[in-house]
Amino acid sequence: MEKFIFAFLVGGAICMLGQLLMDVFRLTPAHMTVSLVVVGAILGGLGLYEPLIKFAGAGASVPISSFGNSLVSGALDEAARNGIIGVLTAIFETPRAGISSAIIFGFLASLPFKPKG
Repeated sequence: MEKFIFAFLVGGAICMLGQLLMDVFRLTPAHMTVSLVVVGAILGGLGLYEPLIKFAGAGASVPISSFGNSLVSGALDEAARNGIIGVLTAIFETPRAGISSAIIFGFLASLPFKPKG
């Protein structure tokens, strides 16, 4: 039961941070999304995001900040195996399922509608 509470609190805190970025600093949703991805990437690079995922579970792994962590963790793993070339060749290896799903389901969701422009 406490795992659900921690997931709710951490996920809510991440979402609250995004809402504050939009309200206080007048960021657009795109700027806020990029900011959360960059924060997740920085925390992942410093080794702080994985312990947060272990603590909060889906509360930390579902928000967009986890995407930044996935990019950096994939890049660091490949850098350890193949050097700097590994960073360039496999940065999208870890999050590829999420990226592919977003493209496919976005396309499928757009089929019943008429595009503008």
